[in-house]
Amino acid sequence: MMKITLPVIAVNFKTYLESVGEKGLEIAKAAEEVSNDTGICIIVAPQQSDIGLIASKVDIPVFAQHIDPFTPGSHTGYILPEAVAEAGAKGTLINHSEHRLILADIDEAIRRAKEANLKTIVCSNNPEVSASICALSPDFCAYEPPALIGTGISVSTAEPEVVTKAVELMQKVNPAVVPLCGAGISTGEDVAAAIRLKTRGVLLASGVVKAKDPKAVLQEMAESAQKTL
Repeated sequence: MMKITLPVIAVNFKTYLESVGEKGLEIAKAAEEVSNDTGICIIVAPQQSDIGLIASKVDIPVFAQHIDPFTPGSHTGYILPEAVAEAGAKGTLINHSEHRLILADIDEAIRRAKEANLKTIVCSNNPEVSASICALSPDFCAYEPPALIGTGISVSTAEPEVVTKAVELMQKVNPAVVPLCGAGISTGEDVAAAIRLKTRGVLLASGVVKAKDPKAVLQEMAESAQKTL
């Protein structure tokens, strides 16, 4: 598996039909090709049922979309960190705006992820929450204002001053946490703008998954990231 290096482009497959099963594998393979071509680390987060399929076929980091803060036992229907790790995931998203957790559960989910040797990308909805999350020592914190998610209006161009504030607060609380941003990221310039704002990468979804040519979009994003370094 390719080592996680900075900057990163993390692609959340969500539950779009365009990313189910073999279609998701095609996107992951495209991401792998672009990553190999450009040297930019691309993380993919498929649906839980596709982690094993995709992790066994590509050599880029595969993340789960969510884990639950439970230990092994009687927890029917929940997602155990050890289970996604066994399937081949190297990390997980936590607290996405579409799957929010209370702070105590975020804390426990991070702790359980570490026990399963999973890297963590924890999402936040504003700069202050970003700071609180960084105090819990995840690997990454991704600032994503919910109002811009899926709109095609990039947070890095629409709200640059808020991204800057979020990054400053994150670094003040815990400089070991890698700052990311997301919401509306869909072009190479969006990625470049995010990096110029002192983030170390982006978290996105529909801009790649629902694109007519996901590989072309990823190629543009990765090349823009290269040029901005």
